[in-house]
Amino acid sequence: MSERVTKVQKVLQGILEKFKTGDVPKAIVYSMFPIKGTPSDRWSYINRMIMLLSGTIDARGIRQWNKVGRSVKPGSKALYILVPFFVKRRCLEDDEPEMLKGFMAKPVFGVEDTEGEPLDYEKEIPLPDLPLLERAKEWGITVSTISPYPKYLGVYFSDVKEIVIASPEEIVFFHELSHAAYDMSIGKLQSGQRWDQEIIAELSAQALCRLVGKDGRDMLGNSYAYIESYAKKAGLAPFTACLKVLDDVQKVLSFLLDFDVKNIADETPEEAAQENTNSLLRTLSLETEATNA
Repeated sequence: MSERVTKVQKVLQGILEKFKTGDVPKAIVYSMFPIKGTPSDRWSYINRMIMLLSGTIDARGIRQWNKVGRSVKPGSKALYILVPFFVKRRCLEDDEPEMLKGFMAKPVFGVEDTEGEPLDYEKEIPLPDLPLLERAKEWGITVSTISPYPKYLGVYFSDVKEIVIASPEEIVFFHELSHAAYDMSIGKLQSGQRWDQEIIAELSAQALCRLVGKDGRDMLGNSYAYIESYAKKAGLAPFTACLKVLDDVQKVLSFLLDFDVKNIADETPEEAAQENTNSLLRTLSLETEATNA
């Protein structure tokens, strides 16, 4: 058996061993969101899993590290990812001059095993003093910050109970916290960005801004565009889509606020949720009329 095949088998065996230890679920969710601008951003899903299961969020070849002003520390141990192995065809009658022969293991090194110039994503982003942050902690949810993802300002990982945000805006945190409340009170979040789940989270986030004394109106235009895009996926007008999920919005807000309603004088969480959500819906209705005018 060739050395190349042996190394590939070791990589695959390592993944299987991680399944036994229970380390895979977290790696699966994190591998969906590689750090923007790093080599792993362009890697296959399985290679990002290998990297994360090896205990690092950024791995590169020696030359790639040298290119950003870093070098691999002496004595560091490489981890191996799988890369395709092509061979040239003897007959060039086909359009493709090369054919896939298999895979080989390529050595890369984690950022922890390098030294040198600081990386862009290593710049510390402090966690803002967010309202309802204590509520997340009560639920056992970790909240952290990270440099912006390619598409998302915030992410809620339901399997590992973690919220990651890339914006100091309260509404971004409230959106992800609303996903968590839905997951814990109504039913497990479905994979993918379902139109109803996203609209529930955005409506809840806008209502939460008002319920805790924050003014979310400066973000209303963004919320409307967000809701409109998901309503379109369901073949619905924004206002109609909001009405369809209103009951679930009320459940999410009630679940979130049942622990502390000191800032909502003479109202139950249900009444406050209904009033604020209705106010948002009226605003959205006006936005719709203005758009169609």
